[in-house]
Amino acid sequence: MAIELNTFFNLMHYEYGEAFFGSYKGMRYRLAREPLENVKFVPVDKRGPATLMATVWPEPYSYGMTDKELMTSENFEVSQEGLEAAVKWINDQYESRQWQ
Repeated sequence: MAIELNTFFNLMHYEYGEAFFGSYKGMRYRLAREPLENVKFVPVDKRGPATLMATVWPEPYSYGMTDKELMTSENFEVSQEGLEAAVKWINDQYESRQWQ
């Protein structure tokens, strides 16, 4: 695996409504709770449905400056297994494309 799981925030951090951004050899990526909102202090039974959304796109531009048509995203459950699956998906995207 090119990008290790420990590169990312731990699962609980995404409950603060912050996205993780990174890049790897020509590919940029983002992982965030969707919807992106701080639910850390909201009781679990009062939270709306959410996913972890992983997104990849080619360098050089940031998430906000890249044409959305150049991005590919996938949603995963908000769990440790979902986090691991999202990291695997990001790695699979890198391996299956020509980023450079």
